[in-house]
Amino acid sequence: MAQKKIRVLIAKPGLDGHDRGAKVVARALRDAGMEVIYTGIRQTPEKIVAAAVQEDVDVVGLSCLSGAHLVLFPRVAEGLRKRGKAELLLFGGGIIPAEDIPALKESGFAEIFLPGTDTGDVVNFIHERVS
Repeated sequence: MAQKKIRVLIAKPGLDGHDRGAKVVARALRDAGMEVIYTGIRQTPEKIVAAAVQEDVDVVGLSCLSGAHLVLFPRVAEGLRKRGKAELLLFGGGIIPAEDIPALKESGFAEIFLPGTDTGDVVNFIHERVS
């Protein structure tokens, strides 16, 4: 019997139009056997939450390079909690100052990956937390 694939939503909240890192992570997750849905750039937190609920994903990964992560990431986490999806594994990445990471984790993000992270570390992180 086939094992259920892990479903991951990769999203780019805000006005940031740079998505190379998000696409690299999405491809690495796909190559690791996960189902990956990529929303594309310039998504609102509300659209990301709606997509996560509609696609019934296990994991949501956000990428942000614009500096708006302290506003946008918590809005996605709160939106998912309001839609009954508090159990989803959340991770983020991008240009994020180290001093902002504790606040993001407190808002519900299990991990924040910074530039230079090996994509294998992201794959392992998800496999260790989602069965």
